[in-house]
Amino acid sequence: MTQLVLYAHGSRDPRWRAAFEELAAEAGAVLAYLELSRPTLDEVIDQAAGAGVSRVRVLPLFLAVGKHMSGDVGARVAAAGTRHPGIEIELLPAVGEDQRVRAALLQVVRDAAADG
Repeated sequence: MTQLVLYAHGSRDPRWRAAFEELAAEAGAVLAYLELSRPTLDEVIDQAAGAGVSRVRVLPLFLAVGKHMSGDVGARVAAAGTRHPGIEIELLPAVGEDQRVRAALLQVVRDAAADG
C-alpha cells in the first residue's frame, strides 16, 4: 500500500494550516509539517509503518528550493528511511518546481497586473 504525504512548513496560526488540511483531505493524502505544527514527518511515517504501508511518497508543498528543501527536508526523509528500512520512502520535487504550478502562478500574477 502506498501513502502520499503532503509536507508543509508549518505555522502556529490555525488559519494558515486550514488551507493545507483541506488540500490533504481533498486529495486523500496525509499531512505532515516540518516545524511549528503537528503531526511531524516522523509521526506520520511511524503511523504508516504501524498501518502496514510499504511505500510513502513525500510531496513538499514548497514553492521554491531554499534552505529547507536543500537541507532539512531531505535529511528528515533520509532519517525516516533509516528508522523504517521496510518502507520505501520517496521524496518528490517541491510543488513549485512543477511547470503546471508555475503556469498557474504566472496566470495569477498576470491577472493581478491586468486588474491594476
